[in-house]
Amino acid sequence: MVFSSMVFLTVFLPAVLIISSLLPSTRLKNLFLMAASLLFYAYGESIHVLLMILCAFWNYLVALLIGKSEAAGMRKFLLFAGMAADLAMLGVYKYAGMVVETFNNISGSALPVPQIALPIGISFFTFQAMGYVADVYRKTVKSEKRFTKVLLYISFFPQLIAGPIVRYRDIAQEIDDRRVSPADLARGLRRFTFGLAKKVLISNAAGAMADYVFALPAGSLSLPTAWLGALAYMLQIYYDFSGYSDMAIGLGRMFGFHFLENFNYPYSAVSMLDFWRRWHISLTNWFRENLYFPLGGNRKGKLRTWINRIIVFFFTGLWHGANWTFVLWGLYHGAFTILEVAFPNLTRKMGKLSHLYVLVVVCIGFVLFRSDTIAQAQVMISSMFIPVAMDTERTAILMSQLHPLNLAVLLGGFILAMPVGRKLRDAAVRKNTTGLFLRCASYAGTFILLLLSMFSLSGGAYNPFIYFRF
Repeated sequence: MVFSSMVFLTVFLPAVLIISSLLPSTRLKNLFLMAASLLFYAYGESIHVLLMILCAFWNYLVALLIGKSEAAGMRKFLLFAGMAADLAMLGVYKYAGMVVETFNNISGSALPVPQIALPIGISFFTFQAMGYVADVYRKTVKSEKRFTKVLLYISFFPQLIAGPIVRYRDIAQEIDDRRVSPADLARGLRRFTFGLAKKVLISNAAGAMADYVFALPAGSLSLPTAWLGALAYMLQIYYDFSGYSDMAIGLGRMFGFHFLENFNYPYSAVSMLDFWRRWHISLTNWFRENLYFPLGGNRKGKLRTWINRIIVFFFTGLWHGANWTFVLWGLYHGAFTILEVAFPNLTRKMGKLSHLYVLVVVCIGFVLFRSDTIAQAQVMISSMFIPVAMDTERTAILMSQLHPLNLAVLLGGFILAMPVGRKLRDAAVRKNTTGLFLRCASYAGTFILLLLSMFSLSGGAYNPFIYFRF
């Protein structure tokens, strides 16, 4: 089940909200939300829900044993044993095919490539479980004695299949004690609706452009068409993933949970280091706390810092998918962050051009991310920089995508990806114009966006979230 579906919007969400609000105690609400979350996952994944429950139970058990142990050596052994099992599960379901294919290519063998169905959201719920165990090991949180609380934390449907990766310490208190006021419900609904509109009205339209261009044969590409496809995908992935995060945050708020932000206008960044402080914040935090710092971070000299960054970005790319294009995308980003660390004045010397530098670097990187093969990425990137004659066919292909709706999506998408709304809100606060009128206008706009999104969905428009496959 996906958030951008009529089943979720008209049946599942209203029923869960109503029943949860009627239950008299937090404990009953937790049990109900846990059951609803398992049903939510099982609706599309059937048998894989058992895998998620097993993952949650294993990590609950390991954390419980770590919490009871005082011996440093035993605690470390349990931590590594727990994470090894998690990574083994992830490796079998997600990377077995990639490993066999790579081995065949290198050795010339013809081993059969295993065809294993990938459970939706496995990278998210596995990393969330591993993060919980790591926090117990670091004594950031105490191990939870009730398995149902850990299962709710890992399976909670708003963030289950596409994040954000929630840290247990950030919601532990709200699992035990929370309240949902009418204001929470209204703000949560508004945030959810904004995210839904991002996905349905912008990401899907941009995705149609990107899919069209990336499916073109090499001989039909031209410089402007290649850039159009790259920019369209840049918008698609941002509005897809930030839209899902907005929906998750809004849904959490409706049930009394306050998830941390996962995006902070990344396309307004002025350096690649700044970009990674704004893009997929929960994943960046996870790798920093659970890989970069344990490797030594930046405390062991420049060379070791660079090596640590490369390792982190290698696994950041690999986390996204079992394809070498994702790994190269991660290493590509890692190289630019190392460059900026090595030359700290680089982006400052660029002045206002630093923003353009980030957009170009990110755009080219997303071509790698979107491409099915390295060869396809090479063709797309070369087409973005090597002009060819605009014959009748290439001109017709380009003009077929430059109709008013697509142009409006491109222009509006890039404007809204900048902190325009935040600046307008801050200006209103400074001028003391925030009042009943603005609040009414805000909620009226929310209602209109919800109607537009539902009309689009009822018309059969469907495009699954990009990050579901991760």
